[in-house]
Amino acid sequence: MKIVRTTYLSLGSNLGNKLQNLQGAIDEINQDIGHVTKVSSVYKTKSWGFEGEDFYNICLEVSSSLSPEKMIQAVINIENKLGRIRDAGPSYINRIIDIDILLFDDEIIFYNDLKVPHPAMLQRKFVLVPLTEIAPNVMHPITKKTILICLQQCQDSQHIEKIAHQLIRPISLVEKYNYIAIEGNIGSGKTSLAKRIGDDYNAKLVLERFADNPFLPKFYKDEDRYAFPLEMSFLADRYHQLTDGLSQFDLFKNFIVSDYYIFKSLIFAQVTLPKEEYSLYRKMFDIMYKEISKPDVYVFLYQNTERLIENIKRRGRDYEQNIQADYLDKIHKGYISFIKSKEELNTLILDVSELDFVNNEADYRKILKDILAFEPSSD
Repeated sequence: MKIVRTTYLSLGSNLGNKLQNLQGAIDEINQDIGHVTKVSSVYKTKSWGFEGEDFYNICLEVSSSLSPEKMIQAVINIENKLGRIRDAGPSYINRIIDIDILLFDDEIIFYNDLKVPHPAMLQRKFVLVPLTEIAPNVMHPITKKTILICLQQCQDSQHIEKIAHQLIRPISLVEKYNYIAIEGNIGSGKTSLAKRIGDDYNAKLVLERFADNPFLPKFYKDEDRYAFPLEMSFLADRYHQLTDGLSQFDLFKNFIVSDYYIFKSLIFAQVTLPKEEYSLYRKMFDIMYKEISKPDVYVFLYQNTERLIENIKRRGRDYEQNIQADYLDKIHKGYISFIKSKEELNTLILDVSELDFVNNEADYRKILKDILAFEPSSD
């Protein structure tokens, strides 16, 4: 599990549409650095150390799993993305956006050009006033005084004015969802995605225990003989795991992420079982399904068959190496038929055939953005 730390950032802008610049920075920080938990009011001040347009300044509280080294690089990337131009001239110049790391938990950091706490923060009212608004009782790790006391003792006489406009704090997956189910065909990457989201957002993970099923290797060698015991054992295990996992919510976790949903049992049974056995299986399934909680969003990862086969071979499970394309196609058709028949299930279909959300950060962030932007039905 990644360690999540609280960091405080100072943002300023004095070029172009300053409010838009600040809002854009907030959104990028929420996406690339961590969950923005607090946003201060906007404060206007005269430019500091040079003649220029007035600055709009804010402070943010952010929960992030990034290290200081990765955080400073993410800050620079965001500034560049929003159009900040860097040169070797004077340090105080007009800026579309300026982002400073003020505090990183209670740590004292000297890393190349990164110094935390920010060396000049105690001399700047345009930093201390918005920071006091959102973190008055946070302790400065060097002075051992609260931010409120630091403001009261600040010698800066610069006038600072709060403006009426309030910027928008983006919501996160933690706030929007209580339960996310991630599904997909064999080799689609559902477990990898569930684990990464769970790690990044401190979620309770409910992962399928397929490796413990003694019938699975036997099924791939003799489908006709072992299909029914395999599907029944999976159904029983999934039922117990989901009912236990969803009912016993962990107070120390933010929400729940699973790499399957109970309907997976029905989809695979439709493909593997003959008509008579499926009829019996369906009766058992219907009894169990009534007691399973519905996810807030059901994410289906679509991978084309060629990519699925590549992924299956790459992960190297012996009992999967003989899976044929036509079997994967049948599973896919079963999922699509199920999704079309269950309009009440809040389904988000994501085509990830050209994405590598395990190794490519941008691809992973795109998926998170799509999940966050999804609007579930209110029914």
